[in-house]
Amino acid sequence: MVEARHIETLKSLLGEKGLLTAPGDMAAYETGARYDKGRAAFVARPASTQEVSATVSYCVKNGIALIPQSGNTGLVSGSTPDTSGGQGVLSLDRLTAPFALDRVNRTVKAGAGLRLSDLNGKLEESGLFFPIDLGADPRLGGMIATNTGGSRFLRYGDVRRNTLGLTIVLADEAGTVLDLSSGLRKNNTGVDWKQLFIGTSGAFGIVTECVLNLEPAPKQSATALLVPASNEQVATLLVAMEDALGSYLSAFEGMSGNAVRAALDHMPSLRNPFQGGIVPDFVILAEISRSTPPREGEQPLDAVLEEVLAAIWEREDAPLADAFVGPPHEIWALRHALSEGVKHSGRLIAFDLSFRRGDIMPFLAHMKAEMPDHFEDVTICDFGHIGDGGVHFNLVVAKDDARLTDPDFEMDLRDWVFTVAVEQFGGSFSAEHAIGRKNQAFYDKYTPDDLRKLAAGLKTITSPGPLGAMTF
Repeated sequence: MVEARHIETLKSLLGEKGLLTAPGDMAAYETGARYDKGRAAFVARPASTQEVSATVSYCVKNGIALIPQSGNTGLVSGSTPDTSGGQGVLSLDRLTAPFALDRVNRTVKAGAGLRLSDLNGKLEESGLFFPIDLGADPRLGGMIATNTGGSRFLRYGDVRRNTLGLTIVLADEAGTVLDLSSGLRKNNTGVDWKQLFIGTSGAFGIVTECVLNLEPAPKQSATALLVPASNEQVATLLVAMEDALGSYLSAFEGMSGNAVRAALDHMPSLRNPFQGGIVPDFVILAEISRSTPPREGEQPLDAVLEEVLAAIWEREDAPLADAFVGPPHEIWALRHALSEGVKHSGRLIAFDLSFRRGDIMPFLAHMKAEMPDHFEDVTICDFGHIGDGGVHFNLVVAKDDARLTDPDFEMDLRDWVFTVAVEQFGGSFSAEHAIGRKNQAFYDKYTPDDLRKLAAGLKTITSPGPLGAMTF
């Protein structure tokens, strides 16, 4: 437990709005997006980099552990406290300033507590956007700490690729502030220090401000749902689309029939676009886009997409069995409903995996064949970013399944899935959710000793105080 004198000091540093201690006020910060729930000693809500620094400095000097929390949308127990009641949550939700658009440099300097939707709302008049497309609405600091990817990674890359600068507070006794916010795209003067803090779960330092690369917002788009001739030909279809469309191709998302049916069942307002309402075993959402407005005489993107699909259909190897070109808002609504649909179909045990692109469908076929023998009555509801190798491998168990009362069941299931993914298919056990308590054991298992020692050394140098939910 954190002593009352520490609570009083923190309150004097942050003010009444800046420190929460009442159980009802802290509840939302103690509960994660996916079943995890802890107990916080307090919730600190600093409103500036200077307040973050003062809070962190005091906590490090007094041995108080802090869990940085951004939007709290993560799925691996990386942003919530444990159940001890001895950890404080440091929330970024008041760090919404500054907001400084540099239209010429095509960058924005923003507070780490700004939500993705708010950022893009502010940018709309400029014709620019931050090109990370997600079903959730996280805050920028958490996106940086976890190196978020999203549905349009294929065209725009991840957060790491689109981050040009950071302001960081280190968990040392001084609460050291690092200004790495130059916003330069080219700067080969030594170590690119900002990269040290991207994707490391907030354990090396707390992001308070960021400088982000912006892209011209799409002015035209066309989408289609594609049914591959077989699951084995998904990779062939992807390469054919890339060859024909080049940089026009902005998304190539895979959706299993189980996941699509779960979404349609959960949200009756969604339109079922498939012939006879029969959902195929596997579906691809393909999107092409342009950042320029339509020009006179220019072929519309719907026509471009239909022409390319027709040519692929006529190939001798015919990797495409069927296609439904439709309104982008309807097709993306189906994709964005998958997570909630799967979540409401039973108890969800979720995995965020990545593979070489050619290994995704063989992995899914292997798991579909082997699952009944290893864990019967577990339904696979996968979907993900086939174009970049990412798969949300979701497993659903009936809510009344007696195995859910066994604390070893989920760990045994995770261990088997990760063993297959990493050891048999050379994949990663964390594609874009980084490391939280749920994945700590697998970080320890699969990270080579020399790399773990190096990471632990960097943690000691940057933030020796107790910071974050993971252990390097």
